[in-house]
Amino acid sequence: MNDLVKNKSLSAAKRNKQDEFYTQISDIEKELRHYKDHFEDKVVFCNCDDPERSNFWWYFKLNFEFLGLKKLVTTHYDEEKPTYKLVIDGTKRDKNGNPIEVKIELEGNGDFRSPESIEILKESDIVVTNPPFSLFREYLAQLIEYDKSFIVLGNQNAITYKDVFGYMKDNRVWLGYKSGDMSFMVPDDYEPRATRYWVDESGQKWRSMGNICWYTNLPHEKRYQDLILVKKYYDDETEYPTYDEYDVINVNKVKDIPEDYAKPMGVPITFLDKYNPEQFEILGLANSARWIGYECYTILDGKKVYNRIIIRNRRLNVNED
Repeated sequence: MNDLVKNKSLSAAKRNKQDEFYTQISDIEKELRHYKDHFEDKVVFCNCDDPERSNFWWYFKLNFEFLGLKKLVTTHYDEEKPTYKLVIDGTKRDKNGNPIEVKIELEGNGDFRSPESIEILKESDIVVTNPPFSLFREYLAQLIEYDKSFIVLGNQNAITYKDVFGYMKDNRVWLGYKSGDMSFMVPDDYEPRATRYWVDESGQKWRSMGNICWYTNLPHEKRYQDLILVKKYYDDETEYPTYDEYDVINVNKVKDIPEDYAKPMGVPITFLDKYNPEQFEILGLANSARWIGYECYTILDGKKVYNRIIIRNRRLNVNED
């Protein structure tokens, strides 16, 4: 994709999809506190952040010494003209011993896919940001291509994309700590909405969404916590009907996953927030029209059931390869 096409697509994403959502620093703090040990002596890149407004930049700037960062870089985006990056390098200090912040002009517009941004990405260890939701698939593919560690925000619906789900199935991407409702500041030119929109006392516009989650490939404690199972399949098999054409049971709620069922079962995508790869195996993603990785259509008594993760209990299949 050439630079002109990239610039037009990013601009269109912002204009048509309204992708500028500014994350609250409190939400950043709540999530990143679980990854503190990963940041020591690392280069952090915030490649989708306006440093004039981005709380990601401010979080890392304020916690540069506490986290033991080696370097912090953010790139400013401007769709129409060359822009700049901000760099804090822990090896360069002022006379008081504080790391120096430097503003460096870029030749391009700061698009995360630009050659300059990619070169910074190659030299970085961890990427942390809130990328444009409408470009999430392309954004995540870039992180995977360059084998980078990351903690990024995204819409939960991205789980159902074939490529994103493939990364999750292969344990190359998983969810972080926080999933669910989150509120964001939005630009002044965003139109009012009937729901999940308000203006605060200062005149700042806000939007909230109930299906936001953090995507990461960094280990964290929650990822290896067992999901507590209290239901038993064989106590009441009628509670778990099988799909019309497949020997796969349907589980309507994550809390109702049976502890004694060894065969494949379809669970809601919210299961991924509780997924422990040592406890369960992900076999595929299915709905009433397609499947990814496991041949199963989710139709019960002729009625469609959408978006089910097909899983199997590893603890009950210990003798299988």
